[in-house]
Order: sequence, then structure tokens, then C-alpha cells
Amino acid sequence: MTSTNDIRRSFLDYFGKAGHQIVPSAPLVPQNDPTLMFVNAGMVPFKNVFTGLESRPYSTATSSQKCVRAGGKHNDLDNVGYTARHHTFFEMLGNFSFGDYFKEQAITHAWTLLTKEWGLPADKLTATVYHTDDQAFDLWKKIAGLPEERIIRIPTKDNFWAMGSDGPCGPCSEIFYDHGDHIWGGPPGSPEEDGDRFVEIWNLVFMQFLQEADEIVGDLPRPSIDTGMGLERVAAVLQGVHDNYDTDTFKALIAESGALTSTATTGDTQASHRVIADHLRSAGFLVADGVLPANEGRGYVLRRIMRRAMRHAHLLGAKDPLMHRLVPSLVAEMGGAYPELVRAQPLIEATLLQEETRFRRTLANGLRLLDEATGDMGEGSTLPGETAFKLYDTYGFPYDLTEDALRPQDIAVDRAGFDAAMAEQKAAARAAWKGSGAKASDDVWFDIAEEGATEFTGYSSDIGEGQVIAIVKDGARVDSATAGDTVEVLVNQTPFYAESGGQVGDAGTITGDGVSATVTDTQKHVGKLHGHVATIDSGTLKVGDTVRLAIDRQRRAQIRANHSATHLLHEALRQRLGTHVAQKGSLVSPERLRFDVSHPNSMSPAELSDVETQVNAQVRANTPVTTRLMTPDDAIAMGAMALFGEKYGDEVRVVSMGAEDGGKTYSVELCGGTHVNALGEIGLLKIVGESAVSSGVRRIEALTGEAARGYLQSRDDKLKEAAAALKASPDEVPARVATLVEEKRRLERELAEAKKALALGGGGKAEAAGPETINGVAFVGQVLDGFEAKGLRGAVDDAKTRIGSGVAALVAVNDGRATVAVGVTDDLKDRLNAVDLVKAAVAAVGGQGGGGRPDMAQGGGPDGASAAAALDAVRATLET
Repeated sequence: MTSTNDIRRSFLDYFGKAGHQIVPSAPLVPQNDPTLMFVNAGMVPFKNVFTGLESRPYSTATSSQKCVRAGGKHNDLDNVGYTARHHTFFEMLGNFSFGDYFKEQAITHAWTLLTKEWGLPADKLTATVYHTDDQAFDLWKKIAGLPEERIIRIPTKDNFWAMGSDGPCGPCSEIFYDHGDHIWGGPPGSPEEDGDRFVEIWNLVFMQFLQEADEIVGDLPRPSIDTGMGLERVAAVLQGVHDNYDTDTFKALIAESGALTSTATTGDTQASHRVIADHLRSAGFLVADGVLPANEGRGYVLRRIMRRAMRHAHLLGAKDPLMHRLVPSLVAEMGGAYPELVRAQPLIEATLLQEETRFRRTLANGLRLLDEATGDMGEGSTLPGETAFKLYDTYGFPYDLTEDALRPQDIAVDRAGFDAAMAEQKAAARAAWKGSGAKASDDVWFDIAEEGATEFTGYSSDIGEGQVIAIVKDGARVDSATAGDTVEVLVNQTPFYAESGGQVGDAGTITGDGVSATVTDTQKHVGKLHGHVATIDSGTLKVGDTVRLAIDRQRRAQIRANHSATHLLHEALRQRLGTHVAQKGSLVSPERLRFDVSHPNSMSPAELSDVETQVNAQVRANTPVTTRLMTPDDAIAMGAMALFGEKYGDEVRVVSMGAEDGGKTYSVELCGGTHVNALGEIGLLKIVGESAVSSGVRRIEALTGEAARGYLQSRDDKLKEAAAALKASPDEVPARVATLVEEKRRLERELAEAKKALALGGGGKAEAAGPETINGVAFVGQVLDGFEAKGLRGAVDDAKTRIGSGVAALVAVNDGRATVAVGVTDDLKDRLNAVDLVKAAVAAVGGQGGGGRPDMAQGGGPDGASAAAALDAVRATLET
């Protein structure tokens, strides 16, 4: 038997030897088509090559492309498990010519591979052509030797392919395999064509025309080839089975499902095992390509796929979570061809386990409600839409899961009633929002949000494409914006992070067909819209345009480094200062990080140094940063810290980083921001500031990476400048500065003593050469020009000592201001009060008050020119 892996390999090898570039599968999230939820055909990654928007270094290519059809118009979810050939995940083998070969070579390659390389009998093959494509008809006769009755002309769109209403298009030629007359059905185009006897295995698309508004307007200058062959279908043919689920890959996954649940894989349980096997593949590859379960967009489709499989595991009687235990079998079957499965295996297993554990907590309640609601219903009945909505709103049941649960009982669901209940809930939410105190100007954002949320793709990508869903200018929606306009642009999906959780919004560019705009900021509105604040540089941007979005990668890298550093800083502070430390606010910008924490005291240099050392030890260890989705309660129960000011829904991203001795994770926090892939990307953390914000809250400012290096370089440069000025080495600077400081203090003391001695010795402006007697009291009064006020008290004490008994009054005049000090010897304190005397002197120089003790008081005023009058005021007070 030829294995599925062998078939894939031989297909690629055949076209590789024929000069085709073997191109690895693109991720399931489209990189070049924002209108698609997932890559759903092999040609999707080459779409821009076919339209001429992108060039490749090769003109022919071949690939085995991962595809998912489980959302939008390409949705096979409901049929999976109940038919032979419906899948949510499948592989599309294809060969492509970008203006190189055309119909003759494409048909030759197809016929050679099928009949000569793979040995399929020619009499089992039938070809179809578009009814007007005489060239293809003749080529099939010439190359394959098919009789005319097995070259069937099809007049419908089934055999005419178009990329859209505008763009390349052309006729198709499909190849069918006849499984034999023991299976009911007829050839394509016959009344029995819907039977299973004739199965399409390959479609050859001949791109040769250009159309506008669904009308052909001319020929393509370079006709091209796009082919698609379902690997699962051709594997069934080559392995001699009629059912895709009987091929080796599916048989292995189904056998493991049967073994783990101890149930038969045929009969009544067959559909459940098939659903589990198919959905395991979708879930595994989507998680490997960066999609995680969510309540919006791609994450919601993934969650629907997971929960549908998990419900079938429940139907099989699995008592414990099952899906994650099947991942090793998936990796064993497909990991050789897709190494991303191997790399992501731990994440896939953890995500499936978390989702199934969570879903099982609500599944029992939901099914009980469903049983109660349908207890009196018979076959052909209809479940009210309100009940289906309650299951969705209260228990997290997707609508299609309710439909699937009721399928065996032949009970339908009132979709119109479900939609009406959903609309009623949205109206109630809108009314509640309007009554919440939000600004009236925000109403425009709520209108847009009702049409859908922005899907953020920036956790795994710096660039992407999006479709413009709204443009807002001066608070109102507009249809377009032209050069010079500053607007907010809303797209259906974006790699731009919108400001939240302390992380600033991304900047970058938006470009499209003839239009270019600079994005300076990205803001989040009503919790789920990313508004790109942009100035249109050239051209006109219109609602409905497809645009390319590119964030400023260097700026984002700096933001990521600073954000991850705040997590490490938080944990280091808790370990050094205590678990009372909690985040009270943060700012994560490209330039620096600011982190506010609860702590009653300033941090010592030793504490700051220890925190810095801890963080940089984690940075040097360069461990990977991992992210998981969990409920807030589960995350906090496992030790994750919730961040201040962050609003959490019913699920959160849990970011884990670093490691401690014993294998314990260093930091685990709830965080929706962007982070480094590994801690080494932070480079270095340097704390540059620690200060008080308010009572009990300290603020730490820090730099990382190149900013930290630049800061340290600047400090080093200044140190070298100081060393040069001191004529010392940098290592000698501290000791040399300490010596200079002490020398300065000594000289200042000596100078002060000299000034005091000079002043009291008559060098100043003396109002009395020696003591005078006033009312029986000895009095010394003197004005000291340029004398430092801080030396007055000492000078007064010296004067008191000199006179033995009496009053000393000195006035220092500096920069036009007078400072007065008055001293009274101890024997006179009962009769005279220095405070009363100084108040009189202060009033004379334009001041107020003055204070001190009965033996020493001081004050001052702005009028230094009246210094002598101050002494006269003291004399006058003594005379009374």
C-alpha cells in the first residue's frame, strides 16, 4: 500500500524533477488575502503572483498546501463525520505555472503522473472541460487518448474558475476516478452525478482571461496554470478504498481514538471517531500556526471545531479529556512533513487540555438543558431559537453544536429565533453602554463594533493585509480619505497593537493600490476595535479597499523588550521586597518602561542593585516566553498575577517567562500585550530612577537593550571626562572626589572663621567700636557686609563671651537683604528677651516676626540698606 506520506512526497518529487520550485506550505492564516478566514485552496499563497502584484524567483512551482474550510462560505463543518469526503482540514497538492507553460503541458503532467508514475488505469479516468474549451477537449484526446464520451463538456460555472468578480479567470478541466459500478452514481453532467461512483480527484485551472464586474474584458498577457488535487481523495484511490476515512492517516488516528475510549470505530460510534480525527488535525495545525481559541474571528472557529470534537468524545463515554492524548499520534503521522507540528506539540496538547477541561464543566449543564427542552419533542420538531441562544449565551454552545447534538433525533433549530435573540441582546448591550457614562462621541465606535471586531494578528506577525471596514474623521464615519487627511482607519484584521494595559499603540504604514498612509498611533475603542490613527500621504483610501499593514518593526521590538522586562521586574521586586508588592500602573513605550508598585519606603541602592541583578540573570538565561489561553480564575489559581487596570473577559492570555532552580517558572502573569520570543531579546535592563508617586506607591523607571547600553555608555563617557579633569584614572575618581570634598569643607570652615574674626575685629562697618552702656546694660552692635547669615549665631556667641554680660546684635547684609541675630547673656534673660529685641530689629529692615529663645533669636528682612536702623531699634528697645 502507498502511504499518504509517500503520495505527498512522490507528487512533489515528480514536479520538482520537472523543474518546479518545491514551495513549503504557507500558514493557515492567509498572509495576502484579508477576505479569507483561512487558506482554503492551494493557490491562495500564490494569488498575488497570478495577479502580478508580487514576483517570485521562479516561474513554476509545486506545493502541498494546508487548507481549512470551517468558516464563511467555504464551511464543511456540518458534514464532517457523516460523509466520505468532507473535511475541515485537508491538504491540496498543486502545480503552478506563472506565465510559463499552459494547457498542453498541464494536461501532459497530470496524465503522466496519474497513469505512468502512479499506475492508475486509464479506463478509470474521465475528464471534463468547459463546454466552449475546444482546445482542452482536443488535448485530452491527443495526450491521453481518451474517447470523446469520456471527455465531458460542462456548461456550468463548475468548470469555469474566477478569482473574484475582477481579475484572472479561465476554464477548468476536472479529472474524475470511477470507483466502479458497485457504487451508485453517474459521470459528471449526468442525472446521477451526485452519487459517489465518480469522484473528482484533480482540477486543472487554465487562467487565460481577465474579467471586470464578472464580464470577460480580454486575454491575460501571460496565461497561467493553477491545479489542485485533494491529497485525501487521491490517497483513497491509490490505497484502493472509497472512503477518505479508510486511508492510513485517518485509520491510525481513529484507531487511537477507539483505543483510548475503549469503543468500536464502526457502527453507531463511527461518526464520532471520524469527527474527532478530522477536528484533531484542524485544531493541531491551527494552533501550530498561531491561532488560539477565542470568542471572535479565527479563534472562535477553532473553538467551535474543538468543542464539536470534544462533544463527540463525551458521546463516546470518555470520562476524562481525550483530545490532547491524541496529539502524539497526529505528530507521528504528519510531523515528518510538517515540522511545525513537532515544534508546537507541547502548546497543542496544553491548549486542547485546557479547552476540553473548561468545556466539560459547562457541557453537562448545557446538555441537561437541551434534554429538558426537547424531552417532549418528536422527530421533525423544531427547537425554539430562544433556547438555542440561551445555550450559546449561558453555556458557550455554538449554534452549530446545538444543531449537531439534535441531528440524531431529527430535530431542527429555529435559526431566525436564534438571530432575533442575538439582536435583542446586542440592543440591550448598546443601551447599557449608553447609560454607562461613556462619551457621546464614542457612539460611532459602538456602531462599527456591532458590525464586528478587529482581529489582532500581531502576536505572530509584523505585517498583514486587511480590508477597510470604516474610516472615521473628526468623530464621524466617512467613505474615503485623501492626501493630507488625518483619520482613524478600521480594518477587519491587523498586526497593529492598540494601546491598552500600559503598552502604547503601534505605529507603521498602511499602503494599498495607489494609496499610502503613515500610522502614528493605534487606539482601542469599545474594547474590540483597533483604530489606526493615520495621515494619508498620497492617493485616496476608501472603505472596502484591501490594504497592506506594516508595523514599525524596530519600534515594536523595543516595546516588546520593555514589556517583557516589566514582568521580570515585577517578580524580582516581589522576591526582594516581599509579596506585598503589586503593580499599580505602568507605561511601556519604545524608549523606556515605567513601573509603579505598592511599597511604603524608598528602595536602597543595594535593593535596586539586587533587583537589577535578578532580572539580568533571567535575560542571560534566554528561556523562551510561552503564552496560553485560560479563564481568569484558572490562571489565578495556577499562580498568575493579574495586572493593575486591566479588564479581563471570560478568558485571558497567560504569559510565562524565566526559570528558577527546581524548574519553577519565574514569572506568570495575565497579559494581553506583545512580548519577546525569548528573554535574551531584552538584552539588558538598567534601572535609572526610583521615586515616590503617592503615599505607599513607588515608581521605577528603567531602560532595556540599546537604550540601556547607550545610557551606560553616556555615564562611562562622563566618568572619563571627570577622570581627565582630575588627572586620575576612572577607578581613582571616587577617592579623589572624596578628598576634594573634604578639602573644600576644611577651606570653607577656615574661610568662615577668618571672615568672622575680620568682621568682629573691625573689618566690617562698625556702628560701635566697643561695648556701650544702655540703661545699665552693655551693648555691642555691628553691621557685617557680605557676612554669611549662617555664621551669625556663632558670631553673636563670640560677642557675648567677649562682653561677659550684656546684649549683642549683629546684622549681616547679603544681596541687599538683612539678617539679624540678637543674643542676651544668661544673667540678663530674666530682664531681657532676645526674641523681643530681634522683632524690633527685623521690623526696621522691612521684615516681620523673628524667633528663637530668650538668649538667642534671629530674623530678617528685604531692606539691607536699613541695617543701621535695625541696630538703632534694638537700642531704643533697651532704653525703654
